[in-house]
Amino acid sequence: MHSSWILRAALFSSLVVACSSQRPAGTNGSAATVSVAASSAPEPSTLEAPAASANVDAGALHPVNPANPVNRVKEEAAPPDPTFDEIATVLFADRANLSAVTAACPSSTPPDARVRCLFDERYRGDAAAASLAHELYVKWRVVAGVEVAHTMNGGYRGMIRIEPALPIKTERKHIEWIVSAMRDFERFFAELDRHAPAGDDASASRPKRYRFKPITLRFMRSVAARTPSAYAHDWTVAWNLAGSLHRSPDAVRETLFHEMFHLNDYAHPPPGGEAWSFSALGAVFDAVVKKCGTAIPCLAPYSPNDTIVRGGTYYSFQPGNGVREYAAELALRYYREQRAVLFSHPSAESPSGRAGSSPKPPVPSFKCGPPENARAWASMRDEFFGGIDVVPPCGS
Repeated sequence: MHSSWILRAALFSSLVVACSSQRPAGTNGSAATVSVAASSAPEPSTLEAPAASANVDAGALHPVNPANPVNRVKEEAAPPDPTFDEIATVLFADRANLSAVTAACPSSTPPDARVRCLFDERYRGDAAAASLAHELYVKWRVVAGVEVAHTMNGGYRGMIRIEPALPIKTERKHIEWIVSAMRDFERFFAELDRHAPAGDDASASRPKRYRFKPITLRFMRSVAARTPSAYAHDWTVAWNLAGSLHRSPDAVRETLFHEMFHLNDYAHPPPGGEAWSFSALGAVFDAVVKKCGTAIPCLAPYSPNDTIVRGGTYYSFQPGNGVREYAAELALRYYREQRAVLFSHPSAESPSGRAGSSPKPPVPSFKCGPPENARAWASMRDEFFGGIDVVPPCGS
């Protein structure tokens, strides 16, 4: 099954910054109970559908001129690097005392080697996994540690126990796929940057504000359950090694992009607001829901993706999910369409290493649907992606 049709949330849409205060604090690994606002939606399923294809006109892309500084999209300032103690706290969140760790990685060790020592200690027994975790940190400042043990209130599914877990040995594929996803994101944003509008176009000076690094990554396992697959809060993504959605590299990559949007959404609140999506997309979302309710035929032109909840409607409009899930699916649709064009263009390589081998964007583009789609697309493009759009114009 192509990842385009995989549902990216299982127990509930996702945890976001607003839920972060409910997460257990500290690193002592003691039992904690967390009350999470869980969706009462039915169990998710997937809608089988053929992958769409299109003939992409590379000539529709903005001209690429890497030497022109006007073409470089502005980046927002990155947060400072974590300290040694902060890295250790994330890596060993399941331990009450870190004295054995600091003894194994003493302060007399050169700083870079001392940080590497932390990853070797945490992932002891799987040198390959340790190297992948260290790569995440060195290249993208992603600290891949473990979640704090706690009990989650899963709503109608009951209480779900969350335990810290490591992606080692038979579970190493998770960190392998996440490293692959980060490489993809880096390549994607670098190529998107190169196609920024040139000259006096006002969007040329817009910052590219979709942050995919640095973040904290916490691995965990749900006991006697396969949900939630992932949740996000406070620039942290928690990743379930037993998650039902983590079936393939593509599914992992898209799940991660979806979860990262929630972090970005709550990092861009309007004055006096909670998250960007509520104010920027709320009117569009509410108008569509008022018109269609949960009727699938009516919602079809407005849904960014084709995932349908079993017994419900499109995931983007499933009651209880709200505008923030519509927004996360819209961000994912933007990424899919731009990526398909960029990785098919001769200047970019596809993840398989063969230029032009990536699937073409869906036909028609989401922005070429109803007027509501175009407005939502433009808002997402301008707020998070520097106003860049390499997908051919509608009607071209």
